[in-house]
Amino acid sequence: MATGPIALPEGAARPSQLSRQPRRSGLMLGIGTYLIWGALPLYFMLMAPTGPFELVAARVVFSAVFCVLLVTVTRQWRHLVALFREPRVLLTLTAAALLIYANWQLYVIAVTSEHVLEASLGYFINPIVTVLLAVFVQHDRLSRVQWAAVCLSTVAVVVLVVAYGQLPWIGLGLAFSFGFYGLIKSKVGERVDAISGLTIETTLLLPIAVVVLLVVEFAGAGLTFGRTGLGHALLLASAGVVTAVPLITFAAASRRLPLSWIGFLQYLAPTMQFVIGVVVLHEPMPTSRLVGFALIWTSIVLLIVDGIVQSRRHRIARLSARA
Repeated sequence: MATGPIALPEGAARPSQLSRQPRRSGLMLGIGTYLIWGALPLYFMLMAPTGPFELVAARVVFSAVFCVLLVTVTRQWRHLVALFREPRVLLTLTAAALLIYANWQLYVIAVTSEHVLEASLGYFINPIVTVLLAVFVQHDRLSRVQWAAVCLSTVAVVVLVVAYGQLPWIGLGLAFSFGFYGLIKSKVGERVDAISGLTIETTLLLPIAVVVLLVVEFAGAGLTFGRTGLGHALLLASAGVVTAVPLITFAAASRRLPLSWIGFLQYLAPTMQFVIGVVVLHEPMPTSRLVGFALIWTSIVLLIVDGIVQSRRHRIARLSARA
């Protein structure tokens, strides 16, 4: 979901395949997806007094349950079992599962400790991380504009270190965990759809989630699920739906929209999180921190402009080849 030298998502539409009506519905699906992701801090804040470790473990459990129901309704069990029998796919998804668990945990810790601005920073930085992974892992070559964006982001991190008085480890952790998650998932992207992938990942994470829940119950403050009222229990149980539904709508949007449009939409979620952090939670935004964010936003603009230029060049090249 990042601009830059990334692979086209599975089933993503190319401009020549698009008509106006599917593009309009794809745009609505894409906006809806990122609105849900952007509003997640508000959703997680409603979970109080549930702690971050119980919350993420419960999210894994209820996501697994919801995904199993989806697989049953859509009759994908044969495909799912076939994936479980492929060691390479299973190993890849195991690594992806561990990364997404770490990502979820960091994100919820950020929200529950009122560090939403730093969480938004992580997802603003993520496209830059994707670019760096493309260079150092996939050996892609960057344009001068992309290198300028990387350099600006590096300066921004230094500025934010000074502003925070420490390394913004939550933001960097979110950016790199999700960046590597996307890189690993790209290895099996053509074979594993969104629901199958989430089903396998959450199933693999169930043992970790169960252990975490047991530790919280017997060695921590105790579980809140079922002890804080029916409304709270239903809200926590809905985590499976809140996790899976945006993945489904994102997959549908990707099939209807050009990759460049997805690249623009991806900034909607961290922008919403930034607004929530400043307006709702009143997190401090001194000038030094604002300068750091401004540098990040400038690097994002550079990536967007470069993406538009590259897209036009490819389109002109295709038209010339047909002539």
